Amino acid sequence: MQYGAATATLSAWYFYDFFIALPTLVLAFILMGIIRSKLRNSVIPPSQREYQYNDKEIADWFSAKELCYETHESL
Repeated sequence: MQYGAATATLSAWYFYDFFIALPTLVLAFILMGIIRSKLRNSVIPPSQREYQYNDKEIADWFSAKELCYETHESL
């Protein structure tokens, strides 16, 4: 997630043109921000959302939620 915008921009610049790479950079920043906020809001408890988290900390919350929480499904 952290290098997604740069990777998309450099690949657009390499394959197409500099003028295609600039809108790709803007679009990639917007999409990465949306993905980051959706992921942050889905895994971090509401009482902990008042703090600022970087990508690594969001990934730590995600992995802790996916690997450590048990789900009880009714049969």
